[in-house]
Formats: sequence, C-alpha cells, structure tokens
Amino acid sequence: MTTVTRWWWVRHAPVVGMDGKIYGSDDVACDTTDRESFTGLASSLPGDAIWLTSHLSRTQRTAQAIADAGLAFPTPIAEQQLGEQDFGDWQGASWDEMLARDQTTYDRFWEKPAHNRPPGGESFSDQIARVGAIIDRYTQMHAGRDIVAVTHGGTIRAAISHALELPPETGMSFTVGTLSLTRLEHIEGGLLKGKGRAWRAVSINQPAKWQP
Repeated sequence: MTTVTRWWWVRHAPVVGMDGKIYGSDDVACDTTDRESFTGLASSLPGDAIWLTSHLSRTQRTAQAIADAGLAFPTPIAEQQLGEQDFGDWQGASWDEMLARDQTTYDRFWEKPAHNRPPGGESFSDQIARVGAIIDRYTQMHAGRDIVAVTHGGTIRAAISHALELPPETGMSFTVGTLSLTRLEHIEGGLLKGKGRAWRAVSINQPAKWQP
C-alpha cells in the first residue's frame, strides 16, 4: 500500500522596512495587502490539513491573511524549528556593514557559505538539520495527510534540500519568492529509488496568483 503525505510550503508576505538588511530570525513586519495573491493561495491550498507556521509573526499574519481571503482551516501550530536561518550578530545589518565590521570573518564565511556560521548564528547546514527533523516528525505523525507550512525562504530551501537529499550548496540555489507555493510529497511504500519511501517535488516557487 502506498501512502502519500503532501507538504504545501508557503513563504510569508513581503517584509517591510528592511531594504538591504539581513533580518533572518528577527521578528519583523510584513505587508499583507496583496489580496489577489492571498485569494490565489486560498483557492489552491487544502483547508482540511495540518497547518503550521514558524514562531515569527510574519508567518502567522500571512496565514491569517489566507484565512481572511476565504479559506477556513484549523488554528496553525507555531513551530520554532520552522524559523528562518539565524544570522546572529549580522542580523539587522547590510552585507556592506558586515564587511566593514570585520572583513576577516566576512571573507571566511564566504569561503563555504552553506556550512559556515555567521558570528553568533547558524549555518544553512544547521537549518537543514533542524527543519529536516521536524519534517520527518510530522510526516510520521500525520502520514497520508496534507500539511500546510507557512514559513520562510531559507526554511523552504532547507525543506527541499532535506527531501531531495541535496548538498547544502545546491539547496541554497533555489529561488523562493514571497507568497510562493512549493509542494513536496513523501511516498511510503512506493519503492521509488529502490527504497520503501521517497520524496518527490511537485512544484517549486509557484506564484500565488497562479490558478490550478
């Protein structure tokens, strides 16, 4: 018997007031006025699903805007492990400001940006590990269900990397736009790739205004 667990990943609405700044795991405001995009998401997403957000308010406000656009769904579960990458001491600064503060540390980070940690922060590899752990847990707990996760660009890239077993450097190369939809499916018992379980990518970075 084949069991398919469907993950629907939505990146939060555009952030405001942080032009050129790295905000990472900071709790910053977002703009939820794009009604057309929220209507598109409301018509595309399953209401009868497990709904998740991160602990940051921009994901929770985005989920609420989807509900306000006409989709009824259970109160989302806020999971801190689904938060954006923590850039530590660099959060709130531009890349030029980071360079000016400490060029040695800045240059060292860019030698292996998928694996190196910003000062006081985490690497993208770290993010893949924590996001992957919660994906595995919810996939096991809710096998055969739809799971909607309203999260962050880095979180969704981490989810793609975990599901498709990609090197972190490859995972970083995906574009994940605000209010975009990414769909990943876990197949149990399908014997894909010679195994009893596998993942497949249905869509990545699908614009919210697209109608199925």
